[in-house]
Amino acid sequence: MTTEQARKTAEALTYSTGFGNEHSSEAVPGALPDGRNSPQRAPLGLYAEQLSGSAFTEPRAHNRRSWLYRIRPSAAHPPFTRIDNGTLAGAPFTETVPDPNRLRWNPLPEPAPGTDWLAGLWTLGGNGDATQRTGMAVHLYHANASMERVFGDADGELLIVPERGGLLLRTELGLLAAHPGEVALIPRGVRFRVELLDETARGYVCENYGAPFQLPDLGPIGANGLANARDFRAPVAAYEDVEGPVEVVNKYCGNLWSATYGHSPLDVVAWHGNHTPYVYDLRRFNVIGTISYDHPDPSIFTVLTSPSDTPGLAGVDFVVFAPRWLVGEDTFRPPYFHRNVMSEYMGLIEGAYDAKAEGFVPGGGSLHNMMSAHGPDRETFDKASAAELKPQKIDDGLAFMFETRWPVTTTPQAAGADHLQKGYDDVWQGLERHFRP
Repeated sequence: MTTEQARKTAEALTYSTGFGNEHSSEAVPGALPDGRNSPQRAPLGLYAEQLSGSAFTEPRAHNRRSWLYRIRPSAAHPPFTRIDNGTLAGAPFTETVPDPNRLRWNPLPEPAPGTDWLAGLWTLGGNGDATQRTGMAVHLYHANASMERVFGDADGELLIVPERGGLLLRTELGLLAAHPGEVALIPRGVRFRVELLDETARGYVCENYGAPFQLPDLGPIGANGLANARDFRAPVAAYEDVEGPVEVVNKYCGNLWSATYGHSPLDVVAWHGNHTPYVYDLRRFNVIGTISYDHPDPSIFTVLTSPSDTPGLAGVDFVVFAPRWLVGEDTFRPPYFHRNVMSEYMGLIEGAYDAKAEGFVPGGGSLHNMMSAHGPDRETFDKASAAELKPQKIDDGLAFMFETRWPVTTTPQAAGADHLQKGYDDVWQGLERHFRP
């Protein structure tokens, strides 16, 4: 499919809404069984198949599964064989040691001609162990060609954050379009293909090995605020009835495996359940902040969280710094200086970030591992300390953060990359002594 055809397809998409809902959809009337999941003979000669994203016996509130009604069952495939991982890696990350220094990267260089989304995945680092379903990985991607093959990740779910160029995601459960300023969530094990809506594409990916992302609890905020469930869009059923060789790539325990099917695995005609992809517009995030004094902790900007066995200590949080008003009285308004038990990878989708006056550009990113001291650069500090404290609208930037309980160990390619900025520590030089006893 050409870029123009993909764009027209994306513009015509419809969705079902609501995060964590029990969605149901059929591309052909009568394809979805009535009153049961696995009838003796599924409608229209389809095969019934359950895709489980959680253990059968997990509590109902955490159970993730969808029933798929497809032209051929997933079991009908030849053996997978190992293929080269390219610039994609998985946990555990043991080739380097965790680095306490503050690190910052420029955007990835332009990819070689013919690079699809999968080939363009470039692993920065991560933590945990994919075989134990703990931890996360940070990837970036750059691409200039649509995928013809199909990809699935058995290791974890993928949170895709486009920064340049839109994506058409053809998944087993239907189609999603994700543009810069939106994010797409592909659950563990769901197969998909990425087609470009523009000539090139670039962005970020959080691979979550742990508990599936969920909306954070709101606590004293009450019933409303942050990301509203109704703003998440799930696909409606759309299938490919394609006979002929199709390469299917499976990421399994950190490595890539490939098999050539005799048909497209994106052949689900109907489905129901809650293990489903989503797309979400970050500009719909309902920002909660101070209307008196002091700067709230950045946790107040959490869109999605992957909880751990310790309440409040996430395996990974996805945080967005969306357009918002700053009105705090007698308050230093940019993010304050701090050291954190959590580790933070931050990326920029558009514009500028209010804590960094220079050097932090769209497509780039910074890593502040646990207890590394960071905060506004000298220029931002001087400007904010002298600013007139009138209401201020921040609407010229869209930044995000992957925050995790463990240190992020960088890959050798990230630690030695040409686009790793030298002298990042210099942004804090020149912070003068103002103490007057």
